[in-house]
Amino acid sequence: MAGPGFISLEAPFDETKARSLRSGDRILLSGTVYTLRDAGHKRLIELLNRGEEPPFPLQDAVIYYVGPSPATGGRAIGSAGPTTASRMDPYTPQLLERGLRGMIGKGYRDASVIEAMKRMGAVYFAATGGAGALLSRTILQAEVIAWEDLGTEALRRLTIREMPLTVIIDSQGRNLYEDGPRAWRETQGDENG
Repeated sequence: MAGPGFISLEAPFDETKARSLRSGDRILLSGTVYTLRDAGHKRLIELLNRGEEPPFPLQDAVIYYVGPSPATGGRAIGSAGPTTASRMDPYTPQLLERGLRGMIGKGYRDASVIEAMKRMGAVYFAATGGAGALLSRTILQAEVIAWEDLGTEALRRLTIREMPLTVIIDSQGRNLYEDGPRAWRETQGDENG
């Protein structure tokens, strides 16, 4: 159940829902997300370029940029902290064109990704870096569905419940990494002026 100031969101979600989210919104995400990192993105794009069907439905999907550690202690998955999103930037616009609706990672995105997000109606969420053990507690099930040979970078389907995220870049291109510091500096100027 969402606490004060949080928005409950179920994945997958459609363009209308994505466009209703705003940079800075705090989210508790539940539902189905897929894990994919650099090597998996490369394979996915190669597969799509050959005209083959992807191993999961891209339309309205959410991808979590994570390479989880092995499960321990009866959990579905080990530590599952976000990886740097910019490494996926070369592949992301093509996936957005195919209906990808949300991405979870950490760090900045390049201008081509942001423009594609605006055009297609998608959002970029940040998960807290360094909190992989805590984030793994929100993952109820984890199943490798493709490219098992990639080990930690295999494509997984996760069932999650109330994963805490922040909308960093919304479908209008507003970017909390830029707007947040600017707002803080303006506040500091007011206090010191």
